[in-house]
Amino acid sequence: MKNLEALSRDQVAPETQEVFDALKTKVGMVPNLYATVANSHKALTTMLSATETLASGEFNGKEVEAIALAVGQINSCGYCLSAHTTLGKLQGFTEEQTLEIRQGTIADKKLSALTALASEITISRGRPDQSIVDKFFAAGYSKAALSELIGLVALNTFTNYTNNVAGTEIDFPVAKDLPELATV
Repeated sequence: MKNLEALSRDQVAPETQEVFDALKTKVGMVPNLYATVANSHKALTTMLSATETLASGEFNGKEVEAIALAVGQINSCGYCLSAHTTLGKLQGFTEEQTLEIRQGTIADKKLSALTALASEITISRGRPDQSIVDKFFAAGYSKAALSELIGLVALNTFTNYTNNVAGTEIDFPVAKDLPELATV
């Protein structure tokens, strides 16, 4: 028996069927992540509401996807890495840039500061080294952005953990593995 399963429209409550219908209209499908979180209507609607709210905040679409890639890499979530690689490309990232974000080697200084802090918050369980926070602020981000970054890290950790616990089947093109780092 699986811990959590991706549910079909027929398996969910009527109020969740409405959410599925809206998702299908908006994105053309109900991604397996959402179908899995739908084991709880409250969890699904909370996740969707938080996603929509934070996506309209301090960060642009590329930054939101960069955060998701950084957190997904730390949490080893193949589903989210695949989904956010696809979504990141739709926001204008190249395949190479998505890999650089995941490796922490992105050349863009502002994205580097952002993803370094997202990774550090994830790794340190919310106790980032102050020097990394200082670099985030020095890159031009505000305290509002820091607060929203914490929210996005938590939201992405929720989806990463859901997929990791459920073993959610990837319904996006599978993200490439990171290239092996050359040894000297």
